[in-house]
Amino acid sequence: MSYETLEIEDRDAARIVRINRPKALNALNQAVVAELSRVLEALTEQVQAGDFSVRGLILTGAGDKAFVAGADIAAMREMDPDQAMRFASQGHAVGEMLANLPIPAIAAVNGFALGGGCELAMACDFIIASEKAKFGQPEVKLAVIPGFGGTQRLTRRVGLARAIELCVTGEMIRADEALRIGLANRVVAPEQLLDTCLGIVAAVAKMGPLAIAAAKRVLHQGAELPLEAANQLEIEAFAGLFASADQREGMQAFLDKREPTFTGK
Repeated sequence: MSYETLEIEDRDAARIVRINRPKALNALNQAVVAELSRVLEALTEQVQAGDFSVRGLILTGAGDKAFVAGADIAAMREMDPDQAMRFASQGHAVGEMLANLPIPAIAAVNGFALGGGCELAMACDFIIASEKAKFGQPEVKLAVIPGFGGTQRLTRRVGLARAIELCVTGEMIRADEALRIGLANRVVAPEQLLDTCLGIVAAVAKMGPLAIAAAKRVLHQGAELPLEAANQLEIEAFAGLFASADQREGMQAFLDKREPTFTGK
């Protein structure tokens, strides 16, 4: 399947998705959002059908300047409220698809991650940043606010006080500050960025795929629940995995002191 705004590459157990609009610093427009939706929908269906050949998604930007430097302002300038509502809803849908993907999603932030780019990165499970990366929610400079989940995901990652500061000042922060406040998971040299992300996927690929999917689901859903309800969600997911062949294989392999062979069943 060909895409106008994306490049897709499978490397070992990873699917690499590059937003490919380098002349526009990979800015998000409706075409990018629509194509991301198609890619994520197809990957979700593939994994849910029991095809675990892809064990992690790596999302990045083409070139060396930008992950995604925001939404396409020229395209948004003439939107009316109804059009803006549809665009924001489409962006939120992509974020939810990343969160609900039954494999880890990793944002490989190679440069600017501003506005919608920062929001897209935060919808991923990991943010691995190049030392050259810069993050921000500068929408107030355009007299709007984040519309792809930024106000909510930023608060959940860095806390309310820091999220308010970033959203109302439009401040841009460097990778080391993003790491310090908990926005980024790791900061690495630019030449190590992709290999670091591939290494994470390789580590995940050694684990039971049903357990990875369950852990991600419980973590995401439980974060929005009271503790008692979240703990019950964990109990049910834990117990459910004991019906799987992978659980029996994993525990027997441990007792046999050998590497397990997981099948996703």
